[in-house]
Amino acid sequence: MIAVANVSKSFTLHNQGSAVLPVMAGAALRVAAGECVGLIGASGSGKSTLMRMIWGNYRTDGGSIRVGETEVAGAEPREIIALRRGTLGYVSQFLRVVPRVPTIEVVAEPLMRLGVAPDEARARAETVLTRLNIPERLWSLSPTTFSGGEQQRVNIARGFIHDWPAMLLDEPTASLDAGNRAVVLDLIREAKFRGSAILGIFHDEDARNQVCDRLVDVTGFSEGL
Repeated sequence: MIAVANVSKSFTLHNQGSAVLPVMAGAALRVAAGECVGLIGASGSGKSTLMRMIWGNYRTDGGSIRVGETEVAGAEPREIIALRRGTLGYVSQFLRVVPRVPTIEVVAEPLMRLGVAPDEARARAETVLTRLNIPERLWSLSPTTFSGGEQQRVNIARGFIHDWPAMLLDEPTASLDAGNRAVVLDLIREAKFRGSAILGIFHDEDARNQVCDRLVDVTGFSEGL
């Protein structure tokens, strides 16, 4: 479902005389339907860079990235938008939303973009918010007013509101208490059972061991640069 082949990436450091910094070469991995693969490696080794290339935020300098039927490397913006709308979900570390939009609408939005009736989308949002222990009294408020842990759970609720065929997870259990961490791990297991291909960064080793089928060390993609 997710296939990365011979991908390379470098950055131009304009504040250092336009120096070119290679960060990745020959990156390759596959994530099958129903599988969770964890990315490991020291800080700065390229885990987040690889995730952002798969998501389509960073361009690639070479190689191929396929998610389902979409070739992400070199894709047109409309193709990336379509991929994100129904095929590829992403739970980032930080919640980024339009201010003053109620939490229930933030979580329900991915379903409404897919044409799900607003009442049904909100009902499903209520279910996942309840499961992640976001009190009902907060649903009508903007999540920008919430604590960091509450914002993270809203982000997770939004990320798991739809049965994405493929998902990217960037530290989904960071800063969560034991109870909510367990809920998130259950959501990941359920997504795997439904056949979602999941690629994630988990610095929580115990969480990683519970849900990842195998690990890929991205350090090897930068060796020799």
